[in-house]
Amino acid sequence: MTHLTRRSIVLGTLAAPFVIRAAHAQSWPSGNIKIIVPYPPGGSTDAMMRLIQPALQERLGATIIIENRAGASGSIGTAAAAKSPPDGNTWLVVFDNHAANPFVLSSLPYNTEKDLDPVLIIGTAPYLISTGLMKPYKTLADVIAAAKVPSSTVSYASVGAGSIGHLAMTLMSKQAGINLVHVPYRGGGPAMNDTIAGHVDLLIGSTALSIPQVQGGKIRAVVQTGKTRATALPAVPTVAESGFPGFEAYAWWGVFTPAGTPKPIIERFGKEMTACLREARVAKQLTETQQIDLVLGGPEAERKFLADQMRVWGGVARENNIKAD
Repeated sequence: MTHLTRRSIVLGTLAAPFVIRAAHAQSWPSGNIKIIVPYPPGGSTDAMMRLIQPALQERLGATIIIENRAGASGSIGTAAAAKSPPDGNTWLVVFDNHAANPFVLSSLPYNTEKDLDPVLIIGTAPYLISTGLMKPYKTLADVIAAAKVPSSTVSYASVGAGSIGHLAMTLMSKQAGINLVHVPYRGGGPAMNDTIAGHVDLLIGSTALSIPQVQGGKIRAVVQTGKTRATALPAVPTVAESGFPGFEAYAWWGVFTPAGTPKPIIERFGKEMTACLREARVAKQLTETQQIDLVLGGPEAERKFLADQMRVWGGVARENNIKAD
């Protein structure tokens, strides 16, 4: 006969959640999996997920639903992910403004570091400052000269107020002693469309967003923000080469999940997504066409990377009193 004691009951009660989570991890996935992209269709994050969607479905044996939930610099979709059950059925793929939002938004309905568990740092890419073909700017010097003309207005589009692109342009403008008019958009797709149409003078966008349009002859590259020139843009100088030594700014992409998601599920999802991103066809598209440096680092690498980005760009936001709302 088994005798129940107060100690065994307490220990059993404490162990129950872990047993349930372990059992759930073993049976996962058991239904549809949702990947929240907190930006509009057409941007680099959305395109990346749709590129790997078929392979990820096959590897996981589950239907992958990509849900675009744009708004408030990505914080609306991020909040939806953070508040979802930590059961492995909801994942979040963010762009770099994820690291800036705690500093540029007055209030967030989630804690960036506590309410989301890191899964995978996908990769990084330099930003590209580009312009429509009907515009006169061919170099950064052209932009600076035009902005210094009295009563002139030079505008630039970004993927949103308080985004890393916005912060990088603010930092560069301050160093150059000029004022540029910022025109924030709700994502890379709308910003690109208006750049091509000539509604804004410049666009700061990741190479992933911009290079296909440069190579397609729809926009012209002016300057890039990496430490060295991207191989796909060997004739386009860096900001550092253009008179601002040490200037660097990078776009990045990462995967998160609601805090408390079982580690075995996080490891499995990260492993399968990594395998999809490493497939020859996908890797070539990302690294050659879009000039993304695939990092493919796990949870701890992403945790450290996020903290570093928050430190750097949080400082720029505070120093320049930048707010996105």
